[in-house]
Amino acid sequence: MADVKKVVLAYSGGLDTSVILKWLQDTYNCEVVTFTADLGQGEEVEPARAKAQAMGVKEIYIDDLREEFVRDFVYPMFRANTIYEGEYLLGTSIARPLIAKRLIEIANETGADAISHGATGKGNDQVRFELGAYALKPGVKVIAPWREWDLLSREKLMDYAEKHAIPIERHGKKKSPYSMDANLLHISYEGGVLEDTWTEHEEDMWKWTVSPETAPDVPTYIELTFRKGDIVAIDGKDLTPAQVLAELNRIGGANGIGRLDIVENRYVGMKSRGCYETPGGTIMLRAHRAIESITLDREVAHLKDELMPKYASLIYTGYWWSPERLMLQQMIDASQTNVNGVVRLKLYKGNVIVVGRKSDDSLFDANIATFEEDGGAYNQADAAGFIKLNALRMRIAAGKGRKLF
Repeated sequence: MADVKKVVLAYSGGLDTSVILKWLQDTYNCEVVTFTADLGQGEEVEPARAKAQAMGVKEIYIDDLREEFVRDFVYPMFRANTIYEGEYLLGTSIARPLIAKRLIEIANETGADAISHGATGKGNDQVRFELGAYALKPGVKVIAPWREWDLLSREKLMDYAEKHAIPIERHGKKKSPYSMDANLLHISYEGGVLEDTWTEHEEDMWKWTVSPETAPDVPTYIELTFRKGDIVAIDGKDLTPAQVLAELNRIGGANGIGRLDIVENRYVGMKSRGCYETPGGTIMLRAHRAIESITLDREVAHLKDELMPKYASLIYTGYWWSPERLMLQQMIDASQTNVNGVVRLKLYKGNVIVVGRKSDDSLFDANIATFEEDGGAYNQADAAGFIKLNALRMRIAAGKGRKLF
């Protein structure tokens, strides 16, 4: 890729991407455009501008993508009740296709012929960024420094920064021992003591949530209003998607909700232990399943549950922009037409408890479901023939003397 003239770098302003910026300038002798995304990570992104300017960058993009992130990525994912390997709410995974999309948009706007990222050669993010980039711009060149250079430790990165006078902030406080990723959906933690799967995570690691033990002794009740599968209001107050998630993070965090400690299977083949804080997402998932329980047809709900693991795997492994994910999304979105109504939740010491759900589109009929007299709404005698027909194949086999096992 010696012919690279201009590259768009996903740039945070931290140690890794600051070193990458200088390394790209020196190694490829090319112009670098920086792109910094505000996805609700809770840190100031504007300081990245001054750092990029100090390193001679002329084209600097700093974008507030919070609303687009939740509206066009998080919400569609939650319509499918998506979880990976039964637990992970995909907070990191779902942010990557948006970053890839914006990298390509900026490359097109600036005439860049390459993009670059700071993902390592051991993780999933390299796959997610690059699959997205190739899907959106097939001929784009991708530079992944961690797969090319020999700066494979923090000490080497610091030495490189010092040698090349790269401005790196040095805080007086001790650096976090964890590799962390944050956005409006979650914070992830890897590394440090977590690399021993028997060692309990440290309490002071968590940033958003109080421990369930110290959460309030009085439960918090909230009501979430759904329209076509998306939360549009909390306690009757209309909110934008990003506002909804931010508020649920606040309420959930205060009640010790959303902590997770798992070992997951990375796409590249290794197992990895990670801890996640997803308070708002945990509430959203429980509430969405509750409103679907009264508004979705049984077979539609069951089919969605069967397809969800495949949909989750596509997001985890970076195939958000694939035709199969887009096809599944159309089906999922079509199922949400009547997923409207209100869910009432009780939040208490790490638990999300559904205590009520109502909808004008509800399929729940109390006259049929009642244990009292139903006035002829349901003929219980019909069940006899239903059971016999469903037992027919087993009765035939048993009559032939077939053994079950």
